Amino acid sequence: MAKSKSRAVATTSKEPNAIMRYFQDTRAELRKVAWPTRDEAKNLTMIIVAVTLAMAIFLGLLDYIFQIVASGIILGELIWIAIAIVLFLGGVAAFYFNGQQE
Repeated sequence: MAKSKSRAVATTSKEPNAIMRYFQDTRAELRKVAWPTRDEAKNLTMIIVAVTLAMAIFLGLLDYIFQIVASGIILGELIWIAIAIVLFLGGVAAFYFNGQQE
């Protein structure tokens, strides 16, 4: 007589896989977020746009000034060489004195 092999059926609850658990946890965390109101979002967006434009203008002007100074140095014009030296020394002084304040 052959012995019957009976398998024990494990009763496990259906657990979501890792990807589903990730999305469920993410959704739960997003429900906890204190979202800004429409007016707050609009004001913060306007601040970001204004600061971005101001920095773009500032960096554009700085680039233009350095372009003029560099072309003057390349052409060998003494006034632009002197301006470049003054700007360099001003930058070194600012760097030095900024380090002294700490």
